[in-house]
Amino acid sequence: MILKTLTSSLFLLVLVNVAAAQQEKTPDDGKLRIICFGAHPDDAEYKSGGSAALWAKMGHHVKLVSVTNGDIGHWQIAGGPLAKRRTAESALVAKRLGATSEVLDIHDGEVMPTLENRRKIVRLIRDWNADIVIAHRPWDYHPDHRYTGVLVQDAAFMVTVPFFCPDTPALKKNPVFLYSSDRFKRPYPFRADIAVSIDDVFDKKVDALMALETQIFEGGALGNAERVSKVPPASPPELRREWLKGKWQSRAGNEAKNFRDALIEWYGEENGKAVKYAEAFEICEYGRQPKHSEILELFPFLPRD
Repeated sequence: MILKTLTSSLFLLVLVNVAAAQQEKTPDDGKLRIICFGAHPDDAEYKSGGSAALWAKMGHHVKLVSVTNGDIGHWQIAGGPLAKRRTAESALVAKRLGATSEVLDIHDGEVMPTLENRRKIVRLIRDWNADIVIAHRPWDYHPDHRYTGVLVQDAAFMVTVPFFCPDTPALKKNPVFLYSSDRFKRPYPFRADIAVSIDDVFDKKVDALMALETQIFEGGALGNAERVSKVPPASPPELRREWLKGKWQSRAGNEAKNFRDALIEWYGEENGKAVKYAEAFEICEYGRQPKHSEILELFPFLPRD
């Protein structure tokens, strides 16, 4: 029994040492490291793409992660061929934004808050050495969104525990965990603790999202032939872009209208009222609770007092 305990302890010690060596490979260049989780290969891009572009523009490191491979997110095709297409689309969006991308091999519609998946999320956050972690809130119309939120919530403490997943080094400081915005009211509505103007990168975000052919131009999971015919994939690129820009002018414009008070808080009365397009985030009650000065460091494109 004693020998077994010693052997287990030595094994864990070896894992911790190996993990420490792996952590040294993560470049520490003084730049921020942000990881954004979405349930599908479009969610993080939709919700955080503008902010990702702003961080990347300043030389910071952003990773967009899809927790599923999106293999049933189309009304005509499914399985491996669709998963490959959506993985490639997500990678192209990230490239255009200046970020990196990863799509996990979990079937669309089948995310569960299991121990195995918790370990996957913890390892991803640790490997990225994240300063900021963004995900869905854990209540949403889609079970994949809900359980992605739960998994990231569950990681908010475990990322700092050395002997949980000891093969990957625990973070020495807890990241700030944020929720991306949504429209759901129960158990409580989304609260915009941080609102970001994406006016300067709005066109960049639109250009990036053009890569999401299966979701935007082919109709996604709930599409049909009539919906596709409005802007067929074979339409000229400029026509498709004009249509997509109009759609996002409405969507990102509503974000600015809905969270105008938060924009005024961060940008001041005059500038806050002038913001046309926005993304917003809520600080999760788990993870590090940042002070106002820390938020300005984490969102360096926000104006200083």
